[in-house]
Amino acid sequence: MNYAISLADIQAAARRIKGYVHRTPIMTCQTLDALAGRHLVFKPENLQKVGAFKARGAFNAVLSIKETSPETLTRGVITHSSGNHAQALALAARDSGCPANIIMPSNAPSVKKAAVRGYGATVHECEPTLEAREATADKVEKATGGVFIHPYNNPLIMAGQGTVALEMLEQAEEAGTPLDAVLIPVGGGGLLSGCTVAVKSLRPGVKVFAAEPKGADDTYTSLKSGEWVPSVKPDTVADGLLTSTGDLTFPIIRDKIDDIFVVDEEEIIRATKLVWERMKLVVEPSAAVTLAVALFNADFKRAAEGCKTVGIVFTGGNVDFERAVALFKTLEVPQ
Repeated sequence: MNYAISLADIQAAARRIKGYVHRTPIMTCQTLDALAGRHLVFKPENLQKVGAFKARGAFNAVLSIKETSPETLTRGVITHSSGNHAQALALAARDSGCPANIIMPSNAPSVKKAAVRGYGATVHECEPTLEAREATADKVEKATGGVFIHPYNNPLIMAGQGTVALEMLEQAEEAGTPLDAVLIPVGGGGLLSGCTVAVKSLRPGVKVFAAEPKGADDTYTSLKSGEWVPSVKPDTVADGLLTSTGDLTFPIIRDKIDDIFVVDEEEIIRATKLVWERMKLVVEPSAAVTLAVALFNADFKRAAEGCKTVGIVFTGGNVDFERAVALFKTLEVPQ
């Protein structure tokens, strides 16, 4: 089967975005190793530009268009997003000298709208529905002639996100702790599909496991049922993982990952709090879903038996601090 991206696309993305995004480090934590019963190697993309891995895909998309069609880029780029992709595309556009038009729902936090505007983008507010987002994006695209860049279901975005795995594999080997498996969260699937292609192309013996909240388990349901199932009224503290996979990301995930595991809300909050306390890293709950699986999911522990070293991706650290503290306090209340 022909997939949307190949290893060559990811390697090209790595060359293209070098110098534009951070090569985030890898980190370890003996306390979390002891709790997990294996060695964990963390890739903290919360230390990435805009505080999330999304910068990789956004810069790859914008810079690729600049290489192939600079005239098109003068008309700008467009997307709809209320999260990290909005900020990432706005920054990539600013650094490439082109306009950015970002469609955001009216109920998106004002701090996120301010951040997007701070990068020089124009924010177009719409009703908080997918239909309204798409209609507004179509209207802006027709008015400006700009290029629409989907948050995850886009080959350039997927290839850019796959550079996370390229770096993590290389860094772990340089540190003398080659990976036996990786754990990656899944929402729309841009990160998971890109990293899966990288890992399975370079190190086919390394297992790829996906992590998902029970409150937004459409990918888990799809893979276990054998049919794609969309996300319907997802409800989870991991608000970066609410979207369904796309027709470009899902085939790679379906065919190439080794397994997928889910965790509940308390497990996600507990894992997030552990990272803050033990690693001194500010990560958002969506990022900690991977660690929650490694620590609390019995099925994962059986599937990963024999995997001495597991790479774990922390996707981002854009946190509402008051909300995070409130979530942590729920762990102190007897159930």
